[in-house]
Amino acid sequence: MRSKTLGLSPIAVLALAALGVPRAIAHDLGLVGPVVNALLVFLPIAVWLVVVLRRRVPNPFLTLLAIGVAYGVLLGVTHQVLWSASFGDDPPTLGGNLAGALSPAMEAVLLRTFAFGSSVLTGAGVGVVAGVVGWVGARLLPAARR
Repeated sequence: MRSKTLGLSPIAVLALAALGVPRAIAHDLGLVGPVVNALLVFLPIAVWLVVVLRRRVPNPFLTLLAIGVAYGVLLGVTHQVLWSASFGDDPPTLGGNLAGALSPAMEAVLLRTFAFGSSVLTGAGVGVVAGVVGWVGARLLPAARR
């Protein structure tokens, strides 16, 4: 069922957002070099834009922002799941005046919470940039105006 506001179903929004998860996995596990990583960064966003412009959604900016926020949540979950694999026996710690101020468990909770929030903000930022491109594209492409 399509959302009237987004022009895509919630499942479609989530599926498009999920296209970015392989890059998070590849990054956290160190599986790819810079060229493949760049493809994994930009190809999903290009697909988002193509889908949104071809579907002629009512508000490309809002739709791409929603996809970006969903991507950010998936990114955050992926980083949390792969935290130990990514950092191994050397997880990040607080430094400076905060070094040793909290118990190791509280420090881990704090760092993981901020890492998750950072992922959501990153996804939202990607959604905003893609949304601006989509909004401009919808006005410039004749097929998108019909």
